[in-house]
Amino acid sequence: MTEGVQRRQVVAGKPYDVFHTDCPARDLVDHVTSRWGIWVLISLRNNDLRFYELRESIRGISEKMLAQTLRALVQDGLVWREVEPTTPPQVTYGLTEFGRDIGEPLTELFDRITRRLSPHGAG
Repeated sequence: MTEGVQRRQVVAGKPYDVFHTDCPARDLVDHVTSRWGIWVLISLRNNDLRFYELRESIRGISEKMLAQTLRALVQDGLVWREVEPTTPPQVTYGLTEFGRDIGEPLTELFDRITRRLSPHGAG
């Protein structure tokens, strides 16, 4: 069903309009700001991590949601994925240059929030 879907061509040299449903940048914004996307980007800000390390660093995420989130971020070019041919395969993830660029303001936001919180919660 496509009722209410706005269709527009993206013209080269024109800025993206993320308010239109067919804007290519909209999916990327959705992936970055998804419930788990922001946590993956923040978790990878300092180190490359293996799948299980990411799962342990992001409390509450299921393996399924982590796999889906990583797949989207890899496809968007924000995260790279390296598979070591071992048994079982070891998969490592890290931020691309684009991912670091996008993750920087998210990390700054995260740091600002945690600095402003009182020791016993928001306040």
